[in-house]
Amino acid sequence: MNPGFQNGEATMATEHSFQQEQSRRTLIIVVAVVAALLIGGLFYFLMRKTVGEGQPPRLEGAIRAGSPDFEKYRGQIALDNPEAIQAKRALGDWVMTLQTTARNFTGKTITGLEIWAAVVDHDGHPVRERTVVVIPSPIPGRPTELEPNKTLPVSVVLDRMTDEDDRANIKMEVRAFKFK
Repeated sequence: MNPGFQNGEATMATEHSFQQEQSRRTLIIVVAVVAALLIGGLFYFLMRKTVGEGQPPRLEGAIRAGSPDFEKYRGQIALDNPEAIQAKRALGDWVMTLQTTARNFTGKTITGLEIWAAVVDHDGHPVRERTVVVIPSPIPGRPTELEPNKTLPVSVVLDRMTDEDDRANIKMEVRAFKFK
């Protein structure tokens, strides 16, 4: 046997296995990058879909502005002066939780209550606004009606505000209601 010939075979085998290992490694990296891009794209699409603004909830069959009953009873459904708690999230945006207490002085049981909440700028224009139906509540254990001379705490979360937004004031108003 020729020892030089054996070394030549060993060198070719080593080069061949090194090339196979290198091509396998490249394939794994390409597959991992493509998978990461697909997963990232899926999460981006899902987040955009959930964050997008949809139609605000609307209390069907309710008494609204323009109705004679609205003006008659709106003053008897009192909202305390709202207060706000604000915090900056790790995402970099500001979140404000507006809180008030709704008071029913109508003499009737309220079975539906729609409230508008907003953070406004110095000109009174909404920076961020949201309408919520607080009665009936979709959350188990929360009230489904507000009896006469009773109160209900109301909280509305407004998010995605930036440092540049002019958050001068907060407002909360009754927009619609229904009676039993």
